[in-house]
Amino acid sequence: MTNRYAVVLAAGQGTRMKSKLYKVLHPVMGKPMVQHVVDQLNRLKLEQIITIVGFGAEKVKEQLGNDSSFVIQEEQLGTGHAVMQAEEILGKQKGTTIVVCGDTPLLTNKTLEALLNHHDKEGAKATILTAKAPNPTGYGRVIRNENNHVERIVEHKDATEKELLVDEINTGTYCFDNQFLFQALKKVSNDNAQGEYYLPDVIQILQEANENVSAYTSGSFDETIGINDRVALSQAEKLMKQRINENHMRNGVTIIDPDNTYIGPDVKIEQDVTINPGCVIDGETYINTNAIIGPHTEISNCKIGADVVIRQSVVKDSEIGNRVQIGPFAHIRPDSHIGDEVKVGNFVEIKKASLDTNSKVSHLSYIGDAEVGKRVNVGCGTITVNYDGKNKYVTRIEDDAFIGCNSNLIAPVSVGKGAYVAAGSTINKDVPDEALSIARARQTNKEDYVKKLKSK
Repeated sequence: MTNRYAVVLAAGQGTRMKSKLYKVLHPVMGKPMVQHVVDQLNRLKLEQIITIVGFGAEKVKEQLGNDSSFVIQEEQLGTGHAVMQAEEILGKQKGTTIVVCGDTPLLTNKTLEALLNHHDKEGAKATILTAKAPNPTGYGRVIRNENNHVERIVEHKDATEKELLVDEINTGTYCFDNQFLFQALKKVSNDNAQGEYYLPDVIQILQEANENVSAYTSGSFDETIGINDRVALSQAEKLMKQRINENHMRNGVTIIDPDNTYIGPDVKIEQDVTINPGCVIDGETYINTNAIIGPHTEISNCKIGADVVIRQSVVKDSEIGNRVQIGPFAHIRPDSHIGDEVKVGNFVEIKKASLDTNSKVSHLSYIGDAEVGKRVNVGCGTITVNYDGKNKYVTRIEDDAFIGCNSNLIAPVSVGKGAYVAAGSTINKDVPDEALSIARARQTNKEDYVKKLKSK
């Protein structure tokens, strides 16, 4: 197998998106479309990926990072001109270069691999990825001869009535013999209405030189669509969501209502997990077996243990142990670590805190910047007072402690092993092991006070 390279075209501004955000950075299922493209290419055995950047170059570079090399197209003078910018890197290399647009987020590595293999098998100097379009209006048609070989590509506006009946279209993805590609690009003219250099002209140049030009037809038109506006973006979102959800279901995940469940492309879910309607799960989330998620739960960048139940809650950038109960209406904020068999109940907020095995924060509490041990019971309305207006401080609650309802623990403070804090207390000093701490005003009853008040 020859060396393989990729060029990703991502220099355009995308004015039809009507957005301050550069087109290829618009997300599809939570991930920028150009990242989808590069991720699929990185699954192939490629020597190098070069992304052609222009508008928003720094933002695109920041997004892709080490996943790609970069070349800047200072002026946007067409797709042929864009590929020419990679000549300094690829011009002398032998092998195959695949050219992909950065606005085609639905392309899969399987289709790209099949295209490359077909190109190699046919010994072609260029291979076009084509698709059968249900409505080919606006697309360039692929015209084949009587031997089923590619004869030419004709743009919609230039097609005859007979050619307009052809439903095989050019998707804008190609494979080229690398050295033939850059030789042919030097011959491409900008003698057209736009004054631009078009990559498809390379196909005609190679054909006129009697070189072998082939085509590989994708099994899915939907996979090949490019995103030019918000309508197409929403269509891609729907198709990507359907693909992701179907893949999880075929792998043993129960998704009750796939049309109303949003799972990101990097999420991993084990068998026998149940996802209820209205859930949004994204980032690098991993959900272990037998978990029940939702309804209406948002999870991002989390590790979720086995047999966990999370209902109507938000969980972000945290780790959840096994057999944990969360919700309804709980908020687990970043850098939280919830141990096995912990209960986090309704209207509880956890932030940058750890709760060890068998502890409970059942309702209406805020636990922030805290270290909570094993078998701790935190009563309703408890607050770890972690912020003095300038700095954050840590609260430590050791194993088997009991925190009564409506308690304020003013950090930095520690509650010892097995200690009790009486309901309604405001604790600003450490509580020793096994101690009972009471920090509240003594109750005073003034008899007949209301009667005297009303008589005034």
